[in-house]
Amino acid sequence: IVPQAIKSIETVEGNGGPGTIKQLNFAEGSQFKYVKHRIDELDKEKMIYKYTLIEGDALMDKIEYISYEISFEASPDGGCKSKNVSVYHSKPGVEIKEEEIKDGKEKAAAVFKAVEAYLLANPDA
Repeated sequence: IVPQAIKSIETVEGNGGPGTIKQLNFAEGSQFKYVKHRIDELDKEKMIYKYTLIEGDALMDKIEYISYEISFEASPDGGCKSKNVSVYHSKPGVEIKEEEIKDGKEKAAAVFKAVEAYLLANPDA
């Protein structure tokens, strides 16, 4: 869907449920090479997905890990609202400034929008 951002995604271990570890390999020209995520919770009924970025150069030797929670809620007009929460856990003695993570958040939002557009155009995907 976004080959300019993500080169490939590999399952390192697991079957896609909680405990699964996936590696995202970024496209050529990206400032980062890869990250590994661990799926912490996948609740299809409540439409909640929790995962943790556990490894990769995007942690910049400043961050222990980043926890994410994405949830979807049906809206009255037939669509849905999404909520995306990121919690950064810095290494001891390291302070993270908002400007340091702003670029990454913007890139992640762009990928999310591209996936949303793809799914709207291809509802059976």
